[in-house]
Amino acid sequence: MSAAQVKELRERTGAGILDCKKALEEANGDIEKAVDILRQKGIAKAQKKQSRIAAEGLTSIYEDNNKAVILEVNSETDFVSKNEKFKDLIANIGKTVLKSNAKTLEEAMNLKYNDGTINDYIISETAIIGEKLSFRRFELVEKADDENFGIYIHLGGKISTLTVVKGGNKDLAKSLAMQITAMNPKYMTEKDVPEDVKAREMSVIKEQIANEKKDVTEEVAEKMANGRLNKFFKEICLLDQEYIDDSKKNVKTFLDENYMEVLNYVRYEVGEGIEKKADNFAEEVMSQING
Repeated sequence: MSAAQVKELRERTGAGILDCKKALEEANGDIEKAVDILRQKGIAKAQKKQSRIAAEGLTSIYEDNNKAVILEVNSETDFVSKNEKFKDLIANIGKTVLKSNAKTLEEAMNLKYNDGTINDYIISETAIIGEKLSFRRFELVEKADDENFGIYIHLGGKISTLTVVKGGNKDLAKSLAMQITAMNPKYMTEKDVPEDVKAREMSVIKEQIANEKKDVTEEVAEKMANGRLNKFFKEICLLDQEYIDDSKKNVKTFLDENYMEVLNYVRYEVGEGIEKKADNFAEEVMSQING
């Protein structure tokens, strides 16, 4: 049995390194027999599932002292994301990545886990669980001793938000994380909004006003447009947003009152940006039955 044989078997079946080695040993080095062994054990099924869309799943956050990781792992259906084995999967991946210095997804996938890698572990669990599973993204975040992590996980992991703040305490940092989870700001302040985004929004606003108000002067239309643009900034810029726990103040006021400064935040929502297949409930159940 050679490394080249293990590589070929992995490419053909999608199985993990350890499973491929065991199958080749059992097949006395015969690759075709090894493929059959993996198929019989259900391990080779994993490769067939790689073309499917995995847009459900969970996000989560794990921390250890001054280091934290936020990550998203996907499944094909919401059923599987509620499965304990899937929850164990995201926890094991998260805790492994947290102990590393991985900077890219490729580096994280190649981290050692048990007798193989994270990638091998995911392939193995794909065969057991029966759906395509995908480690989509992660971010390792560090803080100083005088800073605080704010952690909020919504609906068991449908949305997770990690904040880093200077000053305040963990509870206040968590309140900020809840704000970000609920309001989903795209930028920290107005000055962070790219000029092309501002120009595009202003163009849309002016078109709306032209359609709504046929008889207003150009000066009035300009004032209306600026007013609506400011409202737009208050929706997408964190510090300008209305504070969810007190509508009489904005987030900047909340931070100032508690002598806090936002240094960083990361918000992950399950499946955002993934084009989902529109299965109905009956089809989803049948896909589970038929594997």
